[in-house]
Amino acid sequence: MSVIDKLACSLGRNDEIPNQELAKELCRSKDGDSIKELVQCLFNGSTAIKNDSIKVLYEIGEAQPELIASYVDDFIKLLNSKNNRLIWGGMTALSTIANINPDKIYQNIDLIFDVIKNGSVITVDNGISVLSKIGSAKKEYEAKALPFLLKHLETCSPRKVAQHSERSMVIANSENKIEFQRVLEKRLDDLTQSQQARVKRVLKKVSNL
Repeated sequence: MSVIDKLACSLGRNDEIPNQELAKELCRSKDGDSIKELVQCLFNGSTAIKNDSIKVLYEIGEAQPELIASYVDDFIKLLNSKNNRLIWGGMTALSTIANINPDKIYQNIDLIFDVIKNGSVITVDNGISVLSKIGSAKKEYEAKALPFLLKHLETCSPRKVAQHSERSMVIANSENKIEFQRVLEKRLDDLTQSQQARVKRVLKKVSNL
């Protein structure tokens, strides 16, 4: 049975459980051929197959990112897709492998910036994680990613400040933490009590760097 036959759409299912189970199966078996087939389907299959394939792939990435890390170029290509599901799915996959393959992603950082500026909620959420992770890899990468992240934290919706500060915290270090803290402290008055509590926890962790 082809791996495609195990996708939710092939089984006539409208839920994600078959895709999640398939991801678990591929993580257990480390079936590189099947993973490669799913990647190929991102560009050749029907819309339903493409959507299910990216779901399986980023679920694999969440559990065992090394199994999909070599397909970084393919996930970057998805950011130019006209299918929003593939755009945010590609960004989600990149967020799972950014620690493993930051160099290739950094080469496309301007594209990442553009996609975040114009992307859906999920695209933006995962894009912030991508930038934070690659920015923590090298000082050169930090120098370009950090200003974008700080500007985003300064201007994003109050309801996103807590989550995005948690995602961005990866890039914080002893040299940039004062700037990071200053931006977050300015946003506190915009937030609800529960949101403030989350940001204050981030501030505490950053202050200990």
